[in-house]
Amino acid sequence: MDSVRSSCSWVAAHASHVSINSAGIEKLVDHIGGQLPPIKWDFEGIHYFDNGPLTAQYMLVLDALNFCFWPDDELQYDHLAAGLAEAIKADPTVFDAHHLKKITGTMLRDLLQWPRPLPLEDERVRLLHEVGTELERSFDGQAANLVLAAKGSAVALVDLVTKHFPGFRDHSVYKGHQVFIYKRAQIFVADLWGAFKGHGLGEFKDIASITMFADYVVPAVLRHWGILTCSQALVKMLDSLQELPSGSEEEVELRACTITAVERLREYLAARTGKEVCNEKLLCLFFELLFVKSGSLTASCVDARRLNQICNHVFWSFLPPE
Repeated sequence: MDSVRSSCSWVAAHASHVSINSAGIEKLVDHIGGQLPPIKWDFEGIHYFDNGPLTAQYMLVLDALNFCFWPDDELQYDHLAAGLAEAIKADPTVFDAHHLKKITGTMLRDLLQWPRPLPLEDERVRLLHEVGTELERSFDGQAANLVLAAKGSAVALVDLVTKHFPGFRDHSVYKGHQVFIYKRAQIFVADLWGAFKGHGLGEFKDIASITMFADYVVPAVLRHWGILTCSQALVKMLDSLQELPSGSEEEVELRACTITAVERLREYLAARTGKEVCNEKLLCLFFELLFVKSGSLTASCVDARRLNQICNHVFWSFLPPE
């Protein structure tokens, strides 16, 4: 994922609204004593898993749709993951490629048992059509074949996903430079690795190569520990719940600086412990710090719902800094 790391690092070096504080990284590592929590995939108990090809099909559909929940105050990632899981349990053919090619907004709402139009519903339907069409054309309709084509490489699978499914290509142009995030493509790899516990369809020899996801929980914890600092102008925008347009300087900086800050955290932890640290363990740490150690989400001084396209898992608010 060199393109993600290098382009995000360039943004961090030229950012106007977000900065990374090395002292905050040292403070967090001191706090945890260099110890990371064990990885536990699906701690919420909401995902589908059958230890076979249907799980890969479910994951690709889930991660194709895993964006933009905030316009509906009641909609959460849980509804998406659990709704799709119940749908495939009821009908194992529901996500077959030829079905995905024909799905409508009404059908998707019925699958999720959601009573009203979904945020960006037309775009979600378009992405499912794209997934179904390309799976049928290039992978005999099976997401498992897509995974097998990567030959056990996380990097190769991200490349395949972004090559064949344009909807997974989250690029931005920042101050004349192209920036690569590839959030949902990398989440697809991480979901497979976590679900299969690094075996079978989830076995990737280079899983440590993927980067952190620009997710709610990650910038929340990084800001709380003083690792990310926002300019007064950006904090004012977020305090007033002003939406940050996708591709704006502020939005790109928050995402890119999150990825770069976690890379520096990984490097610092490796130097302290003498062991390579994968981002999945750090993600578990961020979940633990936000929920277990803080007890609950607090009132927000930065409402992450306003970061359009940074919509994943169930975190809506940044913690205020210490």
